[in-house]
Amino acid sequence: MYEAPSWFLELWNARQTLAAGFATTLACSVLAVLGGTLLGTLGGLALTYGRWPLRLPFRLYSDLIRGTPVFVLVLACYYMAPALGLRPTPFQAGTAALLLFCGSHVAEIVRGALQAIPRGQHEAAKAIGLTFAQSLKEVLLPQALRQILPTWVNASTEIVKASTLLSVIGVAELLLSSQQVIARTFMTLQFYLFAGLLFFLINFAIERLGRYLEKRVTLP
Repeated sequence: MYEAPSWFLELWNARQTLAAGFATTLACSVLAVLGGTLLGTLGGLALTYGRWPLRLPFRLYSDLIRGTPVFVLVLACYYMAPALGLRPTPFQAGTAALLLFCGSHVAEIVRGALQAIPRGQHEAAKAIGLTFAQSLKEVLLPQALRQILPTWVNASTEIVKASTLLSVIGVAELLLSSQQVIARTFMTLQFYLFAGLLFFLINFAIERLGRYLEKRVTLP
C-alpha cells in the first residue's frame, strides 16, 4: 500500500532550493533597501534644500517612479536595459527596479520630515555658527530621523513583499522556489504557508530593527 511522504520529508528534500530562494530574496531586499535609502536621502535633501536645477530631476524621478507599478518597473529595467547598451542579469535588473522604487518613497519621507522641522531650528544653527553640513548632521537630521524611521520600516517591508515580482523575469526568489517545489510535490498549502512564514520573519526582523533604532534616537 502506497504511503504518501510527509511534508517534513519533502521540506528536507527541498531545503537547498528553498534556502537558495530565501537567500536571493534576502539579498535583493537588503541591497534595494540600503541603496534606496541612500538614494532617497540624497533625493530628500535635494528636494528640500536644492536649487531648482537640482530639484527638478529628483522631482521628476520621485513622481514618475512612485506613479509606476513595481511590476511594470521590473519589466522595464530588464527589457529596456539593452536599448541603453546594458546587459543586466535578471537579479541585477530586479534589484535595480526595487532600489529605484524604494528610493522614490524614501525621498518623499525625508523631504516631509525635514520640512516638518520648525524654521527656528535652522536659524538657531546659523546663529551659533554652524555650516549647512554641520546643521544637517548635528541639528536637522537627528530630529528628522525620529519621523523618518516608522515610515521607513513600512517602505522596507513593502520592498520585501515586492521582491516576489522578480519571478516574472526569472529570478528564483523565495516564492518562485516554493512554486517549483509545489510543482514537484503538489503540497500547495503547506509550502505556501512555509514561504509566508519566511517572509514574515524577514519583515519582523525589519520591524524590530526599526523599533531598536527608534529607541536609540528618542529623547530621554
